[in-house]
Amino acid sequence: MEEMEEELKCPVCGSFYREPIILPCSHNLCQACARNILVQTPESESPQSRRASGSAVSDYDYLDLDKMSLYSEADSGYGSYGGFASAPTTPCQKSPNGVRVFPPAAPPPPAALAPPPPPRNACLTCPQCHRSLVLDERGLRGFPRNRLLEGVIDRYQQGRAAALRCQLCEKAPKEAAVMCEQCDVFYCDPCRLRCHPPRGPLAKHRLVPPAQGRVSRRLSPRKISTCTDHELENHSMYCVQCKSPVCYQCLEEGKHSSHEVKALGAMWKLHKSQLSQALNGLSDRAKEAKEFLVQLRNMVQQIQENSVEFEACLVAQCDALIDALNRRKAQLLSRVNKEHEHKLKVVRDQISHCTVKLRQTTGLMEYCLEVIKENDPSGFLQISDALIRRVHLTEDQWGKGTLTPRMTTDFDLNLDNAPLLQSIHQLDFVQMKVSSPVPAPPILQLEECCTHNNSATLSWKQPPLSTVQVEGYILELDDGNGGQFREVYVGKETMCTVDGLHFNSTYSARVKAFNKTGVSPYSKTLVLQTSEDTQSEEQTLPFPVPLERSQLRRMSPFSSTLNLQPSFPGRSYFELRSSAHQLSLHSSLQSLNSAGCNFETQGSPYSQLVDIKKMVAVAWFSFDPASAHTDIIFSNDNLTVTCNSYDDRVVLGKTGFSKGLHYWELSIDRYDNHPDPAFGVARIDVLKDAMLGKDDKAWAMYVDNNRSWFMHNNSHTNRTEGGITKGATVGVLLDLTRRTLTFSINEDQQGPVAFENLEGLFFPAVSLNRNVQVTLHTGLPVPEFYTSRSAMP
Repeated sequence: MEEMEEELKCPVCGSFYREPIILPCSHNLCQACARNILVQTPESESPQSRRASGSAVSDYDYLDLDKMSLYSEADSGYGSYGGFASAPTTPCQKSPNGVRVFPPAAPPPPAALAPPPPPRNACLTCPQCHRSLVLDERGLRGFPRNRLLEGVIDRYQQGRAAALRCQLCEKAPKEAAVMCEQCDVFYCDPCRLRCHPPRGPLAKHRLVPPAQGRVSRRLSPRKISTCTDHELENHSMYCVQCKSPVCYQCLEEGKHSSHEVKALGAMWKLHKSQLSQALNGLSDRAKEAKEFLVQLRNMVQQIQENSVEFEACLVAQCDALIDALNRRKAQLLSRVNKEHEHKLKVVRDQISHCTVKLRQTTGLMEYCLEVIKENDPSGFLQISDALIRRVHLTEDQWGKGTLTPRMTTDFDLNLDNAPLLQSIHQLDFVQMKVSSPVPAPPILQLEECCTHNNSATLSWKQPPLSTVQVEGYILELDDGNGGQFREVYVGKETMCTVDGLHFNSTYSARVKAFNKTGVSPYSKTLVLQTSEDTQSEEQTLPFPVPLERSQLRRMSPFSSTLNLQPSFPGRSYFELRSSAHQLSLHSSLQSLNSAGCNFETQGSPYSQLVDIKKMVAVAWFSFDPASAHTDIIFSNDNLTVTCNSYDDRVVLGKTGFSKGLHYWELSIDRYDNHPDPAFGVARIDVLKDAMLGKDDKAWAMYVDNNRSWFMHNNSHTNRTEGGITKGATVGVLLDLTRRTLTFSINEDQQGPVAFENLEGLFFPAVSLNRNVQVTLHTGLPVPEFYTSRSAMP
């Protein structure tokens, strides 16, 4: 009887039938479940109307459609079912029994309220055979109630309520206390102590309550197999090394004495779980294959349609370009009108504000003149102090900036139509077949890039999803002082160590890939800081530094060796090698010293030893259009930025810093309507559509025409008097040695040290709107206020 329990459960709710009704297809449903899956359809979408129009699919068609899914997903606990032509287009769900059902359109009404009769076109789909049934005016009352099934369920539930009995009691079986999952036997307490003592091999058996044991026995029926060597013994343990079940006789004979032996039931459950997980993956693959077949059939139909409609599509595309141009024209005119209205609104608001303030000031002046005419000294002195304070307060309200126009009369809108005209002249069909595209930019692996003394190791790789063939890489390094980049390695390796660099210097490195088609764009620029000069013998040698730099020259376009023309004889101290395969690329190279250092010559073309401890590491960089917000406008070789939006937008520098002392400035080229631009540093994933410092990825100072604040993670601190105007200069000083960030305005420090305990990789960052335009200046020396503070004990 226990094996038939699933037959007594509703395929919709998964519970025993409650008030079951018999459908015309001879299947049963709970009356409440039938009401839940009832679907109302228009008369034109009923199964009869679809069959009349010839667009319906028979019940057997969609049953065959699911055969692949049913076979491939057996026992996995998952099912993938598609839609059906004769069923409503409603998202399907799964009942606890794995049968597809359709969710109700609305929650069922309360039991106290009788449901209204369904409309003429109410449709019910059997969740077992998927036949669609149209209800008449009686609705669900037209289906007979299955009284016999109700009686069977009542008797079955009464039988389940009876207590489980011990299977080893000889006369009157007592009520069972436990069940052994390995022995598959119910025991009362006396029989368990006598026949199943908790010692020896039986101590590893798992004892469960009788109810749980009955459920596990019903859910996991299995045939007990006997040992091949001992026919009278059942398999009770599992040998992990031999991967086979064994009996207790085998264990007593010592055949598996040195092997790991586990309980048979536990290993059975473990392997069954693994098989179920494997079936889940196989079920997903079958579902993906089914979706892929549908995609291929759709592609066939799409290709046929495209071949017929290509000419019409071309005409429609040209018409769409004309319409888009007209729409863009209307949008640009709307922006001009919006700018016009905005300027007028700002000016009128300022006129209204000044008029009200002037009226108040005039009234105060007239009142004060009348008071001055007062001849009574005591009466005058009673109100004179208050009047004097009020006059001073009113005078302060007419302070700096109040009588300055908040809006300019110029329209900073210039229509750039040259690229569009050029695109129209170049309008043509694209050749879809490309022999071989250029490689994607390599990715520098920051976790493997490092410096040691005066050596730098760089590692890179291709993007994970790139399938373009790469023939080699070109590594470039600057001169340690923000000069031009020069090639230092060309080859197939993805790791290179450069020796002989200058101590206490900052080098920028980048890499690009190439193949037969061309060269990829550069990777992100990486800034490396070499160590300070040590007392080793190698570093005390007076290496010659030439006064003129010679250029690197290659004998072939992509040679694996470099032919470098030195400008001086003597010791070669610039060495290249590949760490991966010990590929030595020794070559002579002219000095990479800074051109801005002051050193003396003594009648020879070589300098004396330079004290590089006194050199300041500088970095040259510009703004990065790739990571900036789309509203940012670049000019002046990406050194000058503004914005075409009234909201704040963020732009980052191309270079990130993780070590050293770095200083750069931003000059204010345009400053209208007193906005609040923000300057500072940020992570690469900072928010681009909000003011700098609103999230925890940026550390910034935002400033207006009167004062400034520091902001990080939307926390405002250290309000400081002093603002910016057109022509002002904002300095940002990032000291990653001390892990601090300091700001300055017009070369004077603005407030205290803004932020401390900074660690990681930081990019220069600015946020601004359309009322501000700034220009970036890099490669600057550290300002005096910081050097004087560093010199203090």
